[in-house]
Amino acid sequence: MSDIISFDDFTKVDIRTGTIIEVNDFEKAKKPAYQLKIDFGDLGIKQSSAQITDLYSKEDLLHKQITAIVNFKPKQIADFMSECLVLGVANPKGEVVLLKPSNTTNNGSQVN
Repeated sequence: MSDIISFDDFTKVDIRTGTIIEVNDFEKAKKPAYQLKIDFGDLGIKQSSAQITDLYSKEDLLHKQITAIVNFKPKQIADFMSECLVLGVANPKGEVVLLKPSNTTNNGSQVN
């Protein structure tokens, strides 16, 4: 388990739902990854690098709603600026399974 945090610490993490509107191969990534463009409604469109190629094809991801942390500082990955962190959990094989709402929500809805 990670360090214990306070509820105030948790409220600093801005987790939102968004819909993937574009998926491209990220050939310059060290590990297989996609470049995603995600619509977060009023927050706008953000891009992310995601190592989720084991379980998801580009066609599977297009128009899929996901959850992501949207208030991290942007991170340079090769020649790409990742602006949010798409959330997932590793299955027993180590493949990343996306965390997503079980029902459709408005893009930009905040997890609380």
